[in-house]
Amino acid sequence: MKVAFVVVVMSLVACRSSSTVDAGPPRKPMPKLEPLEQVNGAASADASIDAREAIFRIVPLEVVGPAAPEKAVRLELDGESVKQGGAPFDLKTVKQDDDVILVAIGETYLVQIAPVLAALDDVGADVYLQHPDQPIAWPIDLRDEAVFQSWIDDPEPGKVRIIQRADGFELQTNMGKLPGKDPNGPTVPVRGGQMDLKTLQRGLEKGSVFFKTKDVSFVPSFGMEIAQVSRAFASNWKSADVAWFPTQCLVYPRPRARPAP
Repeated sequence: MKVAFVVVVMSLVACRSSSTVDAGPPRKPMPKLEPLEQVNGAASADASIDAREAIFRIVPLEVVGPAAPEKAVRLELDGESVKQGGAPFDLKTVKQDDDVILVAIGETYLVQIAPVLAALDDVGADVYLQHPDQPIAWPIDLRDEAVFQSWIDDPEPGKVRIIQRADGFELQTNMGKLPGKDPNGPTVPVRGGQMDLKTLQRGLEKGSVFFKTKDVSFVPSFGMEIAQVSRAFASNWKSADVAWFPTQCLVYPRPRARPAP
């Protein structure tokens, strides 16, 4: 009986071994992300002065992008108020697939318009963000924190996101942070008190070629001005019709439901 049992066990092991699918050669690891170089202007006649000033001087970004849709609901966001043509606007009138352009007035911050974004997200409106200085409106997909986390958890290579803070931009991927000049600081630090959008654009171009994915998420700090968020979106566009990442997403803080009284 013992001999028969051993024979049966050995037969099962042999069957399992012979039925194993050949996984083929191991996948090659993706190459390492190289540090992002700053975009600096042309050198002046006095190289020593130019080298010092280049640390703080940005190269302006030419703002290009899509024109605002002609037939769209234009919502003026001034702090926590929502108006259309200067009159209060009822968000409940917005329907699925309606084109809605968000126009930030003054110092309006992301956390202040979070209820508006959540309402438009829930109804499925097509949302655009108006540039504060140009007749351009960026098409944006809205992602609250839960949806954003699910997107990050997807194992597809890339998951490029731009963390926007007061000290600059941090370009993160699911392979880690794209390092900048200072590996311990943001990928694209503020220079001379201004956002370095030209260098950020170089980082997005590099990320789009490296990963060949279609979407990028912009993740501003909750206290970031919407006007500055809109200006940052310009770095993703190389013409009026073409972006490095065709789908650009805005991550926002969904307001918590208030407990019933």
